[in-house]
Amino acid sequence: MDSQWTDNAPIYRQLRDRVVAMILEGVLKEGDPLPSVRNVAAEFRINPLTVLKAYQALADEQLVEKRRGRGMFVNAGARETLLKDERGRFLRDEWPRTRATIDRLGFTVDELMSTGKQK
Repeated sequence: MDSQWTDNAPIYRQLRDRVVAMILEGVLKEGDPLPSVRNVAAEFRINPLTVLKAYQALADEQLVEKRRGRGMFVNAGARETLLKDERGRFLRDEWPRTRATIDRLGFTVDELMSTGKQK
């Protein structure tokens, strides 16, 4: 995880988003333990309560579960749930702006598809 924080959102929210990204990217898989609150707090020099708040947000979303005395673990189906939510959010919030830009600049589908292939 990157240790740089921005002023755009509370640190607990940024930490939550980083764990979500790790689940989406497959770094954390179903059943994997999250790093301990103490380790994350020490590594990033943040208050353990901040880490706990981020983890609680993930638990509230049913992406992770608490196992008493053992820590937090990624729930089964967490990645699929996140993909569904993120895809919906992208199509609702980001795609209309992206599509408007594509139309305004006059790109063709072929131009857009070939752009990703250039290196």
